[in-house]
Amino acid sequence: MNKHIVLLPGDGIGKEIMESAKQVLDAVAGEYGHRFTLQEHAIGGSAIDQYDTPLPEATIAASQEADAILLGAVGGEKWDAMPSEKRPEKGLLGIRKALGLFANLRPVKGFPSLLHASPLKEHIIDGSDILIIRELTGGLYFGRPSERRDNGREVVDTLHYRRDEMERIIDKAFQSARLRHNHLTSVDKANVLESSRMWREIVNEKSHEYPDVTVDHMLVDAAAMKLITQPNQFDVMVTENMFGDILSDEASVLTGSLGMLPSASVRSDGIGLYEPVHGSAPDIAGKGLANPLGMILSVALMLRHSFRMETEAAAVERAVRECLDQGYVTSDLNISAGEMVGTEQMTAAVVENLTVKSVSDSICSMYV
Repeated sequence: MNKHIVLLPGDGIGKEIMESAKQVLDAVAGEYGHRFTLQEHAIGGSAIDQYDTPLPEATIAASQEADAILLGAVGGEKWDAMPSEKRPEKGLLGIRKALGLFANLRPVKGFPSLLHASPLKEHIIDGSDILIIRELTGGLYFGRPSERRDNGREVVDTLHYRRDEMERIIDKAFQSARLRHNHLTSVDKANVLESSRMWREIVNEKSHEYPDVTVDHMLVDAAAMKLITQPNQFDVMVTENMFGDILSDEASVLTGSLGMLPSASVRSDGIGLYEPVHGSAPDIAGKGLANPLGMILSVALMLRHSFRMETEAAAVERAVRECLDQGYVTSDLNISAGEMVGTEQMTAAVVENLTVKSVSDSICSMYV
């Protein structure tokens, strides 16, 4: 199977972890007989430096022709003084909007060997397995007007949603809950915001179409507390753009490091953009210290959601888990025990586990 993938390394450690993604894709292609055609384009700060825009038209055009997109990270202090329309983050928001990627999926699942790396007590997070679904193309991040007024003495941001934008992300959440444990928690601020009251009304209406899914409503402040104190009560969470941004980053505490979390931004036809949720970490860029596992797990999400390669995706996830079980750790995991390795060594260990396991499975199948 031949798949065309656009690579957007971006800024900081994005370039290093993208190299890890390439190596894993090469291993998957070799082990399972696929062909991945890779095409690299600029986004974020690096695009500003080269093209004076965080999202060049060539990047958009190439991404629209791709089967999937992998993104490293964007941003850094170098571009903090840029006007808002030229900040690196505008490239990320823009590519999501241009491709119509309305649903952000962030799985948050703790690895047993990393439970002690979390600041939370192990008995609280043990067994936690959450899928956070965030609406991605509406809300405060895109509403207009968004401006300063009265010579800078006041400011306005607009929270704007259409009903159909809410309906499609809520449908996606119900469908995802059906694939897991049939439990959906809808997060809003219906006691204050009119947009949240409409959101809650739509969830209640949609629940009649999915009678097998149990639905809970939760205010965002309560959800933020329970995500830390009782994470095992959640299965699938769905919420609007800004709430989802905050809650999904908060959930990184459950895994022990933001560097462990992958994400997928998808639309209804399976096209998606896949990226780790961590930032560009310019302080360690070029030092070979970045944790590549969030990027590698994002590759697994791409294989599963865009390419329907479930066996391959599970093999990548297994290889990551085995690396951690073998004691390999990167500096961000804040673990004194184990073998401290850098980006290249961790990537090599994942590739070795991936290929050795595949060979082992092939040998075993000969004697079945």
